[in-house]
Amino acid sequence: MLDAMPGLGRDPQSIRQRIEMMEHLLENALVFPGTRLRFGLDSLIGLVPVVGDLVTAAMGAWIVWEARNLGMSRWQITRMAANVGFDTAIGAIPLVGDAFDFAFKSNSRNLRIIRRHLDRHHPGTTTIEQ
Repeated sequence: MLDAMPGLGRDPQSIRQRIEMMEHLLENALVFPGTRLRFGLDSLIGLVPVVGDLVTAAMGAWIVWEARNLGMSRWQITRMAANVGFDTAIGAIPLVGDAFDFAFKSNSRNLRIIRRHLDRHHPGTTTIEQ
């Protein structure tokens, strides 16, 4: 049943679609009016002290969990978890962390790691960037 709906299966293509959608929501879904500066829910939710950082950390951890389901190496998973942990730790610092969230996009970094893995091990999942 889940395999019949696009993006909900357990195949590498569906996992890629889910991860790309989550990364877009967390890092690039919104634009500052009058600029080309993009931000996402990670920066917005992170403005809420403690709870916001925990929520965005959980969303970033979900991306790492999905990467684990792709059979990525322990080194890649550790590196991705470190990205999320670093983002969460620095993001928890008042004011400094909020500015940091706009600059350090851990989920985009993790998506690049996942894309390299998928392009190498599952070339059928490759999409053309627009």
